[in-house]
Amino acid sequence: MISSIASYSTIYVLINLAVALAIGVFMYWQQRIEATFTVRVLTGLGLGVGLGAAMHLLYGGDAATVAVITTTNAYLDIVGSGYVKLLQMIVMPLIMVSIVGAILKLKGASSVGKISALTIGTLLVTTMVAAGIGILMAKLFGLTAIGLSSTAAEVARGEYLQGTLASAKAVTLPSLLLSFIPTNPFLDLTGARKTSTIAVVIFSIFIGLSATGIAGAKPLLFASFTQFVSVAQAIIMRMVTLVLRLTPYGVFALMTMVVAESSYADILKLINFVVASYSALLLMFAVHLCLIAGAGLNPVRFAKKIFPVLAFAFTSRTSMGAIPMNVQTQTQRLGTPEGIANFAASFGATIGQNGCAGIYPAMLAIMIAPTVGIDPFTFSFIAQLIAIVTVGSIGVAGVGGGATFAALIVLSTMNLPVALAGLLISVEPLIDMGRTALNVSGAITAGTITSRVLGETNMDVFNSDAELNLDGAEKLV
Repeated sequence: MISSIASYSTIYVLINLAVALAIGVFMYWQQRIEATFTVRVLTGLGLGVGLGAAMHLLYGGDAATVAVITTTNAYLDIVGSGYVKLLQMIVMPLIMVSIVGAILKLKGASSVGKISALTIGTLLVTTMVAAGIGILMAKLFGLTAIGLSSTAAEVARGEYLQGTLASAKAVTLPSLLLSFIPTNPFLDLTGARKTSTIAVVIFSIFIGLSATGIAGAKPLLFASFTQFVSVAQAIIMRMVTLVLRLTPYGVFALMTMVVAESSYADILKLINFVVASYSALLLMFAVHLCLIAGAGLNPVRFAKKIFPVLAFAFTSRTSMGAIPMNVQTQTQRLGTPEGIANFAASFGATIGQNGCAGIYPAMLAIMIAPTVGIDPFTFSFIAQLIAIVTVGSIGVAGVGGGATFAALIVLSTMNLPVALAGLLISVEPLIDMGRTALNVSGAITAGTITSRVLGETNMDVFNSDAELNLDGAEKLV
């Protein structure tokens, strides 16, 4: 009997994988007929939702059929997580060579200072606004943790958060700023620390400034180094191009897995929080578009151009992994110079994340405060919350779990019970998808505004309908 069930499960898994393979062949055909990158990403997203929903409907019953989903997703994960890992592979080299190359062209520390100040300033201000929107949505939807029931998984999650509270409390602004300094840059190139991305940025700035410092005294050496950086940059960008070609397939696999494994009953149980969260995320995205319009750019064109990278961020739930596509989108589709694009993408992955470090911890604090007898809608509480959220958003890792770390910092600083955050574990992946997309949107917005303020935006590129250059030549919509 057991062997019979196992054989049926194997057959169903093979059928699922055959369907996935057929979809992959179809998307490859789209690439061959030169369908636009946006269309192919949208196709992967839509077909992923369709296949995932079908799998959930057919196999979401008893343990035997659920095993079919688990096994199928294990194979799809080779494509989905494999794609994300390839992107993460090229993040640090891309940041390093691009920022060094940009500084060699800028030939001065003043321009670097202006870019950094404008980019970080935009990220922090938008995070402050995001926190305010999170508070507003919590009020409008009447969110509260009072009365929420706990399952075994939620209790376990709460205990885990309580156990990690000590590490969150140990984080102070001085220690966080100190962690940005790369004591061992080779360690940071591996991405071993939460602040490794910023550390690599700082290390790259020092390399670039040191090189420009010898330009006058040793012009031949400077010319040789500039040539070396140009060659390295060309090779790294070619690697980025090769990996980004896989985006539609990665989006398809990731979306299929998420939809197939989602618990619709748990989502319905917390539907009020889900709707409130996505209302806040959409409102903050509208704020981004207003900022773009205020900078004199067409917000509709901007939204259309950044859709593919937002779709990837939505399905992969990693701001860090989105950096290569983020940079390509800014430079090839929005007309932002490489230096500014890399600064914005790098800083945006660890500083001022509008979704994970802005909206989410603010909403959690408003929900949890009444459980300990605190009125969260007093001026003093809201002012303190927004300030803590803004400062706490510095140094949040741009990978899965960054929002949890940001929430721990905010809740512990405000002396609120962190274990109650575990009550939302069942809808955490669904919410995290939207949060990550908003994080990436915030980073792109910061880069676009910085470029526009400094008068560096190539308006011909922004106003064109050019797609991402993934084949060595521009593709038009």
